[in-house]
Amino acid sequence: MTDAVEVRPITEPELEDWHRALRTGFLQPPALTADQLDARRRQFVPGRLLGAFDGSRCVATFRSFAQEVTTVGGAAVPADAVSNVTVTATHRRRGLLTRMMSQDLAAAKERGDVVATLMAAEYRIYGRYGFGPATTMTEWTVDATRTGLDPRWARPEDGGRIDLVDADDILKIGPELHERIRRAQPGAVSRDWLWWRSNTGKIRFGTDWTEPFYAVYRSADGEVEGIASYEADNHWQDKQPCNTADVNWLLGATPAAERALWHYLCSIDWITKVKSGFRSPDDLLPHYLPDPRAARITTQADWLWVRILDVVRALEARTYDVQGALVLEVVDRQGLAGGRFRLDASPEGASCTPTAEAPDLTLDIAELASVWLGDRSVVRLHALGRVQEARVGAARKADALLRTSGRPWCPDIF
Repeated sequence: MTDAVEVRPITEPELEDWHRALRTGFLQPPALTADQLDARRRQFVPGRLLGAFDGSRCVATFRSFAQEVTTVGGAAVPADAVSNVTVTATHRRRGLLTRMMSQDLAAAKERGDVVATLMAAEYRIYGRYGFGPATTMTEWTVDATRTGLDPRWARPEDGGRIDLVDADDILKIGPELHERIRRAQPGAVSRDWLWWRSNTGKIRFGTDWTEPFYAVYRSADGEVEGIASYEADNHWQDKQPCNTADVNWLLGATPAAERALWHYLCSIDWITKVKSGFRSPDDLLPHYLPDPRAARITTQADWLWVRILDVVRALEARTYDVQGALVLEVVDRQGLAGGRFRLDASPEGASCTPTAEAPDLTLDIAELASVWLGDRSVVRLHALGRVQEARVGAARKADALLRTSGRPWCPDIF
């Protein structure tokens, strides 16, 4: 029956049927409003939206788009970002996702993308395609009444200031600030004009848009160094305010900017809880507070998944704090990027070349992806049986070479 289902790029007139299948797959009401459909048309790039068609009906969806990912050291590599992946319940277990993924990854490899990326709704799906979890996210809930902050807090102590602005202001100042920050943050991804328009309500993909508040931190010399987007509910109990501020996103170019924005959010009248949104697992948020115990971890999970398409370019793009050499046997069941490679790295630079030398380590392409940004431990993967050590001590040597002092983080979901 699978052979009767055609997998191919969709045409623009098929976009409405494709989105009906997308919403059905995500258990959302299938119909789109005219405004939603118009917003979705802005995402259409010929060849980057795939559909599986059983006759004239779209029964599976897949979208990819151009992206950049910041690697260790600040270099940005071209990426194939995968999103909007669904298979209708009536057509599961027929290999449709495998066919769509294979087409997309082959095209990405041909384009010269170094990696592919995605956010995995379910953990067990994407490892078989060579993706590995490369960053982690943490969400805190802050009890604002226990932070130890002065409730009379009015402005930053460093001479800076915080102002509330509107969406038009964010469109002017946000992209440049984000670009500065993401160039210094391993795991961060690029944001295009559509991201900024949809996250300020100028383009609306859904019907549940709520206009947020936007807070901007300016340093003492007037430089924009931080932005926060947040919403607030309206909950009272026994004539007492019990409102929660939900942070959509918060960007700080400096610790001073982040500290000032978190102090502001925790000091808003009537706000008793602050939900941080998805942050880096080593975010400084708890330690910006006089009492770090006021910040409680409520979510911690894998976040950005990476699939390496070019081992040489991926390993040469990042930096290394120490000098060392490793021979890696990389297993890739899809045949896109496997082989044996010698990595020679030092703080001055790195080279990665195919080699016939005996390997130090053997690992799957997904495991290489999970350590590429410096977050995962090769020693731990070896203990779990996911990395094989041909030379005693090679896993520990790999950790010394690949792991980073700060953890990678992707501020976005896509």
